[in-house]
Amino acid sequence: MEREKEGEGGGEGGEGEEYVYRISTLKEWEALQRDGHAYGGDLDKSTGCFHLSKLSQVQSTLQNFFLNFKDDLYLLQIDAKKLGDGLVYEVVDGVNSFPHYYGPSRTFSPLPLEAVTKAEKLSLSEGRFTCSFLQ
Repeated sequence: MEREKEGEGGGEGGEGEEYVYRISTLKEWEALQRDGHAYGGDLDKSTGCFHLSKLSQVQSTLQNFFLNFKDDLYLLQIDAKKLGDGLVYEVVDGVNSFPHYYGPSRTFSPLPLEAVTKAEKLSLSEGRFTCSFLQ
């Protein structure tokens, strides 16, 4: 797996966004608000990082992985600078680079609530997810 660290002035291929996005379950969003951090789902724990998206990738990620999800979903807007050097952009399919949060010194760390700038419940209508971020 190819890894690229986010630079101060941004990186290649649109990296260095001001915000990255987390598709979050209701359970995870409630844990974030209650505890001030969350450890993510099974995929995050097994890979040792939080799987995030650039805004331009959110809709395709939702379509590919969450269309049949039955519980409420939230889209979290995360301040990329608050994730520091724990935020890494990785090419996952040979083409697309996705942001992943590993935590400081690449040790799996919880996602901190203080990095979340906004959260909004996603709605599904006619096979498409919507919220104000996705307008």
